[in-house]
Amino acid sequence: MKVINLAISLFAATSVILSGGIAAAQTGMDGSYIGAGIAAGATSGGQGNDDALFGGNVQGRYAIPQTPVSARGAILFGGDATAIMPMLTIDSPIADNTNLYFGAGYSWITNEGDNTPLGNRNAAVITLGAESEVSDRLIVYGDAKWGINAYENSSADAVSFQTGVGYRF
Repeated sequence: MKVINLAISLFAATSVILSGGIAAAQTGMDGSYIGAGIAAGATSGGQGNDDALFGGNVQGRYAIPQTPVSARGAILFGGDATAIMPMLTIDSPIADNTNLYFGAGYSWITNEGDNTPLGNRNAAVITLGAESEVSDRLIVYGDAKWGINAYENSSADAVSFQTGVGYRF
């Protein structure tokens, strides 16, 4: 059942993102950036050492030229471990200098069993977010990350929300 729900969610989100990019005559945001901000875990695995955590994030984007695809990286910290995530996303312009992005990757926990804002176990991750250049080279971003089966001794999923400010280069 979880796989069916995941497939339906992926199909719906991808359809919205891709149709928005086709319908919009916007230029979106190009270029790459690195940024930092806050991360807030919104879930718990129901065990002893897996409460929702508040922490920080460092995130980056490398825009792959001539494609709507970006390679992204995120580090979520807080608690006794860090979650390190490489991801690929599809970027869709929704306004001038603004993109919506959707993608997937994997979260490696530096010390499995210790809590991070996105669970305490290595897991596949789905992300959905937005980014916008608000002034020359200054980016604001925000996203949600869903760690699938991201807690030890539990089948619970993890959700974390991030926001931050970045420098576009």
